[in-house]
Amino acid sequence: MPTLVYVEEPGDLAQQSLAFARGLGEPLHAFTAGERVEVTGVEHVHHAEGDAFASFAPAAIARAVVEVMGTHSPSAVVASGTPRGNEVLARVAAITELPLAANCVASTPGDAASVTRTRWGGSLLEEARVHADTLLLTVQPHAVAAEDAAGEPASVQTFTPALRDEDLVVTVRERVGSSAGGVSLAEARVVVSCGRGAGSPEGFGIIEELAGLLGGAVGCSRAVTMAGWRPHADQVGQTGTKIAPDIYIACGISGATQHMAGCKGAKAILAVNIDPEAPILASADYAVIGDLHEVVPAISAELRKAGTG
Repeated sequence: MPTLVYVEEPGDLAQQSLAFARGLGEPLHAFTAGERVEVTGVEHVHHAEGDAFASFAPAAIARAVVEVMGTHSPSAVVASGTPRGNEVLARVAAITELPLAANCVASTPGDAASVTRTRWGGSLLEEARVHADTLLLTVQPHAVAAEDAAGEPASVQTFTPALRDEDLVVTVRERVGSSAGGVSLAEARVVVSCGRGAGSPEGFGIIEELAGLLGGAVGCSRAVTMAGWRPHADQVGQTGTKIAPDIYIACGISGATQHMAGCKGAKAILAVNIDPEAPILASADYAVIGDLHEVVPAISAELRKAGTG
């Protein structure tokens, strides 16, 4: 029986999910919907077509996944533990009445499969058993190394799922883009974030400047999005985007548990904070104690001198 992987879009997160799924057993099949995505390292791609998939419609996508499950009887269905991946598989679980294990970092198949998954924003790991004929698992972002699969893109088998009226009740009507432009916050190698220390929406000007010089993305804390200074797409944290950049520059961010759950995958953290007792300093590899409105422009100036940007 194959292992079926829901691929939202190409990139590191998709490769992480495929690497995780490969450990559950091959052959691998991929499922895509809407805009076609080239997938390598799998035997087949099952692509759902139709007007319903012009935008994100979670119930419709889940219904299409269940149709593929009925046709090909996969031993497991895997998706990335993103908001969309978790929602789609949660709906698949509701339709099929199967248990769902979310945010897994490891799994061993068996009569009762064992899974290791993150809980409480990544502050602890849970060992559990899943009793089900078909496993439904989502993969904790940046917890599994991505593996680039060689070879040609897999053959695509298109189909038009049989949908119900209720499958189209919830759809995305509008998307608010991230300030990162062409740089994905989830996959950026450099992320420069700011919290309430920015003082105002205009205070992010120096953050955007530094991110631009480093070819990175701009992030923010939950407090900033709640204040309406930045879109939710920019939020780093447990209820925002989970990131794993080479370096995370956190300016004027205290470092609440929920925020640190989103950036714990960073290879290095540089904290710029006026408070020497800020909780984020306990997790930072480097720290500058000072006013971000002075420190950040100074960093940008030095980068310009060095010829960066």
